[in-house]
Amino acid sequence: MLAQQTIDTIKSTVPVLEVHGLAITKTFYSNLFKDNPQLLNIFNHTNQKKDRQQTALANTVYAAAVHIDNLEAIVPAVVQIAHKHVSLGILPEHYPIVGKYLLAAIKEVLGDAATDDIIDAWAKAYGVIADVFISVEEDLYQATENAGGWRLFKEFTIEKVEEESDAVKSFYLKPADGEKLPAFKAGQFITLRTQVPGEEFLMNRQYTITDGTEDYFRISVKREDDVTPNGIVSNFLHNAEIGTKVDVSAPAGVFTLVQNDSPVLFISGGVGVTPLQGMLKTMEGRQASFIQCARNENVAAFKETIEQNVAATDGKYKAVYSDLDGYVTKAQIEEFLVPGMEVYVCGPTAFMETVIQYLVELGVPGDKIHYEFFGAAMALQIKKTA
Repeated sequence: MLAQQTIDTIKSTVPVLEVHGLAITKTFYSNLFKDNPQLLNIFNHTNQKKDRQQTALANTVYAAAVHIDNLEAIVPAVVQIAHKHVSLGILPEHYPIVGKYLLAAIKEVLGDAATDDIIDAWAKAYGVIADVFISVEEDLYQATENAGGWRLFKEFTIEKVEEESDAVKSFYLKPADGEKLPAFKAGQFITLRTQVPGEEFLMNRQYTITDGTEDYFRISVKREDDVTPNGIVSNFLHNAEIGTKVDVSAPAGVFTLVQNDSPVLFISGGVGVTPLQGMLKTMEGRQASFIQCARNENVAAFKETIEQNVAATDGKYKAVYSDLDGYVTKAQIEEFLVPGMEVYVCGPTAFMETVIQYLVELGVPGDKIHYEFFGAAMALQIKKTA
């Protein structure tokens, strides 16, 4: 438990974090990697270069400060982050390193405004928050092992490759040791770690499991045109030969179907279709509708399968191609909504902000809107309705 004086000191820093939070986390990561380059084997370099990881951490630190007197309020966010951490192999020994550089970054950015009392309060608060993450992550590691999974990574082989669209290929991954794979929930992901030729550090990418059995996991990957930094791994995979070895984490993630009888609407943007089509395949006794957004028909992965699966639930399907139709509209979404519907959204951040804003304006309750980010979790900019 934190003393009231410590809580009050942390609370007093909230306005400062709102203004300087991103500068602090940028400084933190820059110094962390300069002194500990081996940690670049764990982090997603694309998220770093595009400031996604820095923004995500700034949001987390800000939320922790706001709710320091009631950390239960951020438990859902902690659990979501913890799932990403265990898929990346984050361990208890990493937390003291992070704490050291985070406190130093606060001092460096805020200068004399970061008094000894403020640094001391944040050191105590970080210790409490780190202990929560370590505990939650150990529970996840143990639960994974108890379910037949593994801690950290194991070697897999690319067994088969299928073309899903002009931009997306599916890769069938089989464990090199031949052991049976654990069950997973539709919507969960794995981390794929590999040494890309010409790259100094290991590359990590999280991909939704789009299909699987006890013998294989299937991931479906869009080839990114932007080779550096976005497309380093996707281009490596698209060019990989059958038999290529990669390291894979056990399944993780909380973006899964809410188990009830409510009808469901899936709204996907681009490769965000991957977790949603997986959820759709598991629907039993519930009506499911789907709005699939893509640039054009040639890059709309799983379109025929989705249409068939939607029809089997007596739902509705609509494809929206931005090259022809522009972007999905609020009116188009409204046509699909029915009372009590659960809505799942996945795609690029700007796409999700727009779609979720429409849903809020159309009166869909917040607890009925479910969404997932690829990579670092960002804060969506959603305006509240009056």
